[in-house]
Amino acid sequence: MAETISFEKAKEVVRELTSRAEEMLKDPSKVEEMLQRLEARMKAVPTIGESLSRLPLMISMIRAYVRKEYTEVPPKTIASMLGAVLYLLISKDLIPDKTPIIGLADDIAVGGVALKLNEYELNEYSKWREQHGIA
Repeated sequence: MAETISFEKAKEVVRELTSRAEEMLKDPSKVEEMLQRLEARMKAVPTIGESLSRLPLMISMIRAYVRKEYTEVPPKTIASMLGAVLYLLISKDLIPDKTPIIGLADDIAVGGVALKLNEYELNEYSKWREQHGIA
């Protein structure tokens, strides 16, 4: 029987991957490669749903941070977002993606938690984009 995905379990996963992501932030090319992989994966999903509707904004924020275009955010925030991206791309899921119907539930939960935990920073980044005329 599949493990139940709770907010706390998803939060724990994001925290565990944050330290791995902090190391990854030292190599912008690796971050960019991973963001491109996630964007490609997102295109393969018919709908990412309301809970992950801000995932492209999160990707943009990570990319802008790594490129040093937007640095008004703590590195730990970026690392937690990147940790969620790592989870979305690694093959070891709480629920295997191949499991019919619920296979993406853990991905949605972890991505949703990362977005929720960093909601304030994402809103600030969104305002910054508007101020700088970035669509």
